[in-house]
Amino acid sequence: MLGKARQLAFVAPVALALGLTACGDDSSSAPIVAAPSPSPSPSPSPTPTSFNVQPCLDQVVPGTTATVASLVVPDMLTIDLAGASGFPNGRRLPDPVIDVTLNVLFLKLSINGPTTLAFLPVNPPANDMPFRTTFPYLAPAQGSPPLSATTGVNFDFRTDPVSAYTRVDRMGMPAVATALIGSSTKNAYNDANPADDAAGMFVPSIKSQLTALTNALADDFQRAGLTVCATPI
Repeated sequence: MLGKARQLAFVAPVALALGLTACGDDSSSAPIVAAPSPSPSPSPSPTPTSFNVQPCLDQVVPGTTATVASLVVPDMLTIDLAGASGFPNGRRLPDPVIDVTLNVLFLKLSINGPTTLAFLPVNPPANDMPFRTTFPYLAPAQGSPPLSATTGVNFDFRTDPVSAYTRVDRMGMPAVATALIGSSTKNAYNDANPADDAAGMFVPSIKSQLTALTNALADDFQRAGLTVCATPI
């Protein structure tokens, strides 16, 4: 009896492990099927954050009395000959003007100064050709195809009078016409003048476009360790 008891003690757990029933023949036994695990509920998509960009337009550029809004409305590049050259007082040839303009539009200048984006390692460190030290200061034209490292051929210099040209793009503050004016307004903006800007004609478009860009890019700036100037709504 003791030997049989030991056999039963050994066989019982093995039979259970193999999915066998305790009685009846093997042909009638049904396999044990594990109950399916419930699928976890999907995480809800995060609600996009909307931002108020007015603090960005109201902030003052360090070292000046100019607000960001005054630099983009009206869209003009101004220069004070008595002041130091460089943003926001004109532009120098080596200045990364697009980076600086976007910097003051999106970032909190008391934390991330106007040149923060310019120093990120994503831009060429300098022009591909050195600038001249005398007028016209630009590097010598390279031409197409290039003739040498400093000169070129196949240039076609137009001599048409000014009246023959039509304005197709504004060239005021860098990035304003391209980044802050929506596609549906670009033609009207390029046809207009700074006096129209000063009258507030394009302010709603500028704020709307800046808001849309900030809503889309704020989390990217934050992941890069930068502080946006806009405030969440």
